[in-house]
Amino acid sequence: MAFLGSAVWRVVSAVRPPLSPLCRATTRSYSSDPTSEKSVPYEKTLKQEVGSSSGPTKPLPRSADAVVIGGGSLGCQTIYHLAKMGMTNVVLLERDRLTAGTTWHTAGLLWQLRPSDVEVELLAHTRNVISKDLEEETGLHTGWIQNGGLFIASNKQRLDEYKRLMSLGKVYGIESYVLSPAETKDLYPLMNVDDLYGTLYVPKDGTMDPAGTCTTLSRAATARGAMVIENCPVSGIQVRTDDFGIKRVKAVETPHGTIETSCVVNCAGVWATKLGEMAGVKVPLVAMHHAYVVTERIEGIQNMPNVRDHDASVYLRLQGDALSVGGYEQNPIFWDEVSDKFAFSLFDLDWDVFMQHIEGAINRVPVLEQTGIKSTVCGPESFTADHKPLMGEAPEVRGFFLGCGFNSAGMMLGGGCGRELAHWIIHGRPEKDMYGYDIRRFHNSLTDNPKWIRERSHESYAKNYSVVFPFDEPLASRNMRKDPFHQVLTEQGCVFQERHGWERPGWFNKDGAAPVKDYDYYGAYDIKKNENYKYNELLGKEYTFDFPPHHDVIKSECLACRHGVAVFDMSYFGKFYLTGPDAKKAADWLFTADVNKKSGSTVYTCMLNRGGGTEADLTVSRLEPGVSNLPLAPQSNGDAYYLAIGGGVAEHNWNHIRTVLQDEGFNCQLTDHSEDMGMISIQGPKSREVLQEVLDADLSNEAFPFSTHQVVNAAGHQVRAMRLSFVGELGWELHIPKDSCLPVYHAVMAAGAKHGIINSGYRAIDSLSIEKGYRHWHADLRPDDTPLESGLGFTCKMKSSIPFQGRDRLEKQKAEGLRRRIVCFTIDEKIPLFGLEAVFRNGTPVGHLRRSDYGFFVDKTIGYGYIRNPDGGVVSADFIKSGEFTLEKMGVTYKAKAHLKSPFDPQNKRVKGIYD
Repeated sequence: MAFLGSAVWRVVSAVRPPLSPLCRATTRSYSSDPTSEKSVPYEKTLKQEVGSSSGPTKPLPRSADAVVIGGGSLGCQTIYHLAKMGMTNVVLLERDRLTAGTTWHTAGLLWQLRPSDVEVELLAHTRNVISKDLEEETGLHTGWIQNGGLFIASNKQRLDEYKRLMSLGKVYGIESYVLSPAETKDLYPLMNVDDLYGTLYVPKDGTMDPAGTCTTLSRAATARGAMVIENCPVSGIQVRTDDFGIKRVKAVETPHGTIETSCVVNCAGVWATKLGEMAGVKVPLVAMHHAYVVTERIEGIQNMPNVRDHDASVYLRLQGDALSVGGYEQNPIFWDEVSDKFAFSLFDLDWDVFMQHIEGAINRVPVLEQTGIKSTVCGPESFTADHKPLMGEAPEVRGFFLGCGFNSAGMMLGGGCGRELAHWIIHGRPEKDMYGYDIRRFHNSLTDNPKWIRERSHESYAKNYSVVFPFDEPLASRNMRKDPFHQVLTEQGCVFQERHGWERPGWFNKDGAAPVKDYDYYGAYDIKKNENYKYNELLGKEYTFDFPPHHDVIKSECLACRHGVAVFDMSYFGKFYLTGPDAKKAADWLFTADVNKKSGSTVYTCMLNRGGGTEADLTVSRLEPGVSNLPLAPQSNGDAYYLAIGGGVAEHNWNHIRTVLQDEGFNCQLTDHSEDMGMISIQGPKSREVLQEVLDADLSNEAFPFSTHQVVNAAGHQVRAMRLSFVGELGWELHIPKDSCLPVYHAVMAAGAKHGIINSGYRAIDSLSIEKGYRHWHADLRPDDTPLESGLGFTCKMKSSIPFQGRDRLEKQKAEGLRRRIVCFTIDEKIPLFGLEAVFRNGTPVGHLRRSDYGFFVDKTIGYGYIRNPDGGVVSADFIKSGEFTLEKMGVTYKAKAHLKSPFDPQNKRVKGIYD
């Protein structure tokens, strides 16, 4: 019998003294060949008996409203929720038996608390489905065990992260407790607590059974009319091109017949990339070996909670009277040759890779050193570039939906995500803000780039148990998209952030250049680790829940903008032209604001989904008809619009607009010139004086009012100048053809030298914009927020009779009153807030902060969050004014002041150039 202690011995005995005289080295051969050995620690699996029928378990229908492919957790949850929502003419196809791919060997853990409000809600729904709904509907037990969860903290930062989760949990009514080492020992007597800082205990966490869950989901779905067909592999996806040139799903082909359908849902897990290729859809995930071992019986372990020791990168899952031990390593094994024949199969465990988890497990539960290993479980799992799933309609083919890439969390997230995916299929959008999982969060130039997919997936896997700090940045696959200013800003000490593949300025280091280097895989796979890596060192200083050491640098960038003048490189912005015969009709329908003002006007507006939620905020500039002058102006005989959109969400915006144009049948063209132009924004009280020396235009209020644009000459180069501000100051954006970027930039810096002009980055923009009360999409403005709730009612043409998408929902909401609305909060203590802090009104939780930053001009920490009335009533101005508000950060409560308007320049004078 192998012992956990001897597993450590085998690998470390050559380099260090023995851990124990009881440990004995054993010889073991390693193999990557799949084995059909049943090693999972479950009483029941759905594996077929040898010799059983290999044909489909049911005849195939000729057609279906949707075909779900893949019978794992996500496939079963999706068909269950589709049927529950009323779409019953649906089919699930599984090439083998349910769970056969990766679900059958999953550890099945469910933790309720995550550093994301949306994920907390998704997990809550999964828990409800597994522990309550299915049993009520079918009378069957899914195998749910509520044994609790325990997060281990070996240092203050880790415990602070857990306290942050605890505060968020209070908003959702999730019971959790921070325990001392002694209290932890009382709860879990077999645990070593000598090196603990504290723990977070969540009593209602638990474990799920894959076979029990998927069988019960399948029965509940078929009871509602859905069809589940096993032993039926998919051999092809038929795609048709409609009269407008749009690719759409037509049918699913199998060796046993073809099913006509307009909707396919790819829940094929590790095999999702191959399925995507059948339809010409890119599915950016990789397959890796992911493992755990199952111990022999441990006396005294019964009824103990599941344990996650993040700092040791190990989890301990209760398995009856034994434990399953697994984790995330720095050097996972990639499965590059994904086999279609791999069903209910496992790899042999590579102890050289896995042993790093054993030492941490033995340290935490010392009895493990002398505990036998009953079985090893090493199977494939799919992983993605940001350790988040891939969901939503694929950009390439209408009707092809993704529900894959769950990073070994498919059981835990399955219920919530299955429900959202079903809603997406039926209604065109999910109910919750699923942008963080939406395939459109990735730029199309990245999703078929093997280097990017592999490097980023590795880093996300290796860092899965790392503390989630607010300002972390990836090191993998950087410098994928660089604007024309990149080199000159690098030389001036720019510390870049990565968004959508772009390198965008974060802040400017005063101690010289800190370039981003090629990815070193953290030294894994015998790759030499980067040395003297200044960028990584600066990033490491961000790993704090306090103000970072360069807080004063960001302060100086902000105050230079408030008191003088600063230049922001915003070249990563998406830059689209909307033209064609139906461009005006499309603009009226797409945009909440009336953008059909006279040529030369620029309007800040939102775009909504059918439910009235905000899919985007952007600026739209009305252009003069005329001949092509690309990239500054498209050819147009009629209506034409220039759309400037935050670069991190440009792909999402592009696809939203394109989808609406297709659905409404508008005859117009959307063209992307994001790569053809750079963009710098010159902001501050002295911006006019600087630019008057560079531009050949009159920049007075009369000649160049706020929210207008003109094509002008800048140092001999044509640019489009827009008088706009995202920081609440007098200023202009210059949209510059690529080849003219550097000459224009140098001219601006030269003219601004006597005014003390400086470069500023997005860390300053974040602070300045929250101080002014401007929204950041996907932070304090999301697809589940309406403009009325988010304080952007002024962007909606409600006083006109012009229809626009989502208008009916806004009219209904306006008539009924707001049940939630955004509020600005400030606190007097000089401490950082980051978002997710709980908001209490008169001692009752009413919401949480979505976004927070320090406002250097007002010299206060500012946070924005949406609050509800606990009794379900309207959230009125009086409700806000009459309440006493507190914010809870990491278990500590702070008095807060609520503001209905931004405390900075509430009369909006500064953007108009009025400085008292």
